[in-house]
Amino acid sequence: MSWWQWVLVLLDFTLKIVALGYVPSQRRPTSAMAWLLAIFLLPFIGIVLFMLIGSPAINRRRHRIQNTANEQIRTVSHDEPDIPDGHALSDELVSMVRLNRHLTAMPATSGTVVAVHADYDATIRRMAEVIDKAEKYVNCQIYITSWDSTTDVLFRALERAVQRGVTVRYLFDHVGSWKYPGYMTLGKRLDAIGVQWMVTLPLQPWRWRFRRPDLRNHRKILVVDGHTGFMGSQNMIDSSYLMKGNVREGRHWIDLMVELTGPVVSMLNSIFAVDWFTESDEMIDVLTPTEATRQLDAGEMFGDDSPTSGSDVLQLIPSGPGFTTAPNLRLFTSVAHHAKERLILVSPYFIPDESLLDAVTTASYRGVDVELFVSEKADQALVDHAQSSYYAELLHAGVRIHQYPYPAVLHSKYAVADDDVVLVGSSNMDMRSFELNYEVTLMSLEGSLLDRLVTLTDAYREASRELTAERWSRRNWWRRYTDNVARLTSALQ
Repeated sequence: MSWWQWVLVLLDFTLKIVALGYVPSQRRPTSAMAWLLAIFLLPFIGIVLFMLIGSPAINRRRHRIQNTANEQIRTVSHDEPDIPDGHALSDELVSMVRLNRHLTAMPATSGTVVAVHADYDATIRRMAEVIDKAEKYVNCQIYITSWDSTTDVLFRALERAVQRGVTVRYLFDHVGSWKYPGYMTLGKRLDAIGVQWMVTLPLQPWRWRFRRPDLRNHRKILVVDGHTGFMGSQNMIDSSYLMKGNVREGRHWIDLMVELTGPVVSMLNSIFAVDWFTESDEMIDVLTPTEATRQLDAGEMFGDDSPTSGSDVLQLIPSGPGFTTAPNLRLFTSVAHHAKERLILVSPYFIPDESLLDAVTTASYRGVDVELFVSEKADQALVDHAQSSYYAELLHAGVRIHQYPYPAVLHSKYAVADDDVVLVGSSNMDMRSFELNYEVTLMSLEGSLLDRLVTLTDAYREASRELTAERWSRRNWWRRYTDNVARLTSALQ
């Protein structure tokens, strides 16, 4: 071999030796093994991939802002009880509330679930109706945003709000939105109607704004005047996502948004405020739950038209790279362990780590009626195969898997345990949502949300086809092989 070939061999060997000692640091063993496998099988390419997407860490400024925000929330809510006064929960439920508060600083508070909106286009129209009643401000944050014929009704409502003197702020994810039609003119159109807008997690190396390129702010939030809020899974784009292949095949997304009133909305607004400050350096005043409750009950916020503080017990759980303790993953795992009679899981992407997979299968082995609702065919091929690789284990444990028929994409994300715990929000049940994406989840412990989502689940079940172990065992060898290879990528976090 030539001298330069010896240099390459030596460099490759040195990098692999260094990787053996560096990659496993503060990483799950499965994730470390997957990265080491990539590095050893793909010389140099594996190292480059690891340098690009191998670390979930965000830059120091973003990490500092999140830590500061958490401490401020702890300070202003120091005197708030773990659960609102007048409510009594079991010790097990209180322990989950305390877990969330310890990891995210947010206590449980009161509020009212006004509605669960599951009609895609009607949801956008309802959000526009609420915006048309705005008197002070509208704070909107949607992961994927496109101004198209379906979403035009919302942007026209924002335009009318600005004309009334309402302050309108809008956040959307830079990388998440840029591949959709109209992105290049979206900012100009928002400027033209007077909306203040920012992109989240911008990938702009020419402006020295660079970080791991696949980190996303996946949250979907709308807050109007601090008294009405929406959160859930739906993006602000036509249900076909405007892609030619989707339109040709009739592919469309099935989603939901939860409409809220009461003090919980102030907590939702605080999550938006942190993200807005991170991108713009502008501070937004946010009421504490106690202040919101007092103003609502006294009718001080909007006179006699103020909503009541509400009787539901609700807790918001933000998560993302700024939180080093994976609060979302710990919550979903805790809920699976909590289930005694039934556990409903609805997610377009169910690619669990060992802890969640063990919790779900253990629940089924304990006799819990566990149901998993997924799409018959995921919108991303790699995800579809990675997710499918878990079906055999789940079916063997007795989990019932319901597949929502193609060409629909079941994009709703929620979990129901027994008759007392509900989780709903933007988080998928995969390691990307649990550790890499900025997400927000709502936990409900008392109120109407559980019954509403159980009713919605009945509709999903009726529309779906159950996957049996017998039918799954008949898949061909190529599908088995591809699923197993794709499974390795689920650990590359």
